[in-house]
Amino acid sequence: MKAVVHDRYGPPDVLRVAEVPVPSPTAHQVLVEVAATSVNLSDWEGLRGSPMYARIGGFRAPARPVLGSDIAGRVTSVGSDVTRFRPGDEVYGDNLGLKGGFAEYAVVPEAALSHKPAGLTFEEASTLPQAGAIALQGTAGAHRGQRVLINGAGGGAGSFAIQLAVLAGAHVTGVDNAGKLPFMRDLGADEVIDYRRQDFTELGHYDLVLDLVASRSAFACRRALSRGGRYLCVGGTMGSLLHVLAVGSALGPLTGRRMGVLAVRQGPAHFESVAQRCVAGDLRIPVDRTFPLDETARALAHVGNGHALGKVVVVPGHPTV
Repeated sequence: MKAVVHDRYGPPDVLRVAEVPVPSPTAHQVLVEVAATSVNLSDWEGLRGSPMYARIGGFRAPARPVLGSDIAGRVTSVGSDVTRFRPGDEVYGDNLGLKGGFAEYAVVPEAALSHKPAGLTFEEASTLPQAGAIALQGTAGAHRGQRVLINGAGGGAGSFAIQLAVLAGAHVTGVDNAGKLPFMRDLGADEVIDYRRQDFTELGHYDLVLDLVASRSAFACRRALSRGGRYLCVGGTMGSLLHVLAVGSALGPLTGRRMGVLAVRQGPAHFESVAQRCVAGDLRIPVDRTFPLDETARALAHVGNGHALGKVVVVPGHPTV
């Protein structure tokens, strides 16, 4: 089968298309013929090996030579102990532990998969497992009358977070680069900020700040919180994450401004409800662009360089096994 592999960390040009054996599922795994795999910032981090936590399991060289975790496709075969799926089932899920989605076939733990809703295409379903879970958990508790700010709101998780916060009745401010301001407004953001021109930490106070890029200091972000407000970050450097945890534990009880790192829970229980809301028409699935498998490097660069409006999806072809 064809797969996009990398044997060292670096920019997109370290990726290459190679012929590799079709993997075989173990007892609790499923072999999926991949129809679509969406690109996440975690793929960009895994490609570059930065921040350092992206090297867990492979400090000097990638532990998983094929990136891509958010997949959708058809079950080809199942392991001996798999009970929820059979060949021909249409599935989707977040294969963050094994990755392998930028290929024609991937093995996935049974527990990571869900049956794909008939109302979603494979491309649409592939956008949801990781970005949908982050957005849902990051905006949990948002409600009418609150002021919510989302930093990095024009990307995959951010585009869902805007919509979820708006549906909850909050006043939503989206922060991203200038090219994404109309996109964020179209998703429902009440206000938008170009981070290159304005510093959101100096513009007001918010009840919830969901920071998907963690580009500002913890002290600056604390300044943006209302008393009783909450700051959650996802991603960022090891230093920035540790700083948030330190500042939050030291000053949170004293100031009434809570700060922490969002520990994202994975699995179908944490993204199926987002899919249901998409099928119902409550949420849009913004797919910016799709790329063929042999242009995976371009897809990763499009996301990693901050150009994607919502989600980017890689769509491989399928020869016979």
